[in-house]
Amino acid sequence: MRRALVSIGAALSTAAIALASAPISDAEAPWFQANVGNATQVLSVVGTGGATAKMDVWQRGETGWQPIGSGIPVHIGANGMVPQSHDGEMATPMGVFSLDFAFGTQPNPGTGLEYVQVTRDYWWDGDLNSPTYNTMQVCKEADCAFNTDPSSGTENLYIPQYAHAVVMGVNKARVPGNGGAFFVHTTDGGPTAGCVALDDDTLVKIMKWLRPGAVIAVAK
Repeated sequence: MRRALVSIGAALSTAAIALASAPISDAEAPWFQANVGNATQVLSVVGTGGATAKMDVWQRGETGWQPIGSGIPVHIGANGMVPQSHDGEMATPMGVFSLDFAFGTQPNPGTGLEYVQVTRDYWWDGDLNSPTYNTMQVCKEADCAFNTDPSSGTENLYIPQYAHAVVMGVNKARVPGNGGAFFVHTTDGGPTAGCVALDDDTLVKIMKWLRPGAVIAVAK
């Protein structure tokens, strides 16, 4: 059963995150708390088997960590989770990652993160031989300096699954082969190539709440 959570507060205005399970006890210490530094907003993703997981949404205030959304169903990589990401692995990396900026084919829904509305000229460079590997690039396909063929790992960002998306800071050192293009994005109802995907309405509510410094914590 899904039911509405109370408003997240001023940062979310009147939006509320839908719940899929009972709220977490306020007295329960979050599993990630020793690993997120000074972050005050955390998306906790814990695997539930196969290519599925649940997301809990946490905010730290004067009284400590407060759960403001729990049990949100999400899809992860077709091959589950892995400790270290690699290109073509079809698995979601475990760890704590920054949430760097947001993008989407749709207009900015009001997120507190930097937002880029993408067109057909926006790409995520997955070419292992490119100096801009694992970054967003803008170019006409014929003019791009990197390989745009899907077999190279490059993604065109103008697709329905990226109606809204938040960039996960995986492989920020951009080591070729250690994976890229990991996002929290709109689900198409199935497993991902390594991203975390959820219902678009819920994602938009979360994006409106997010502020710079937020992180995502992923574990089995």
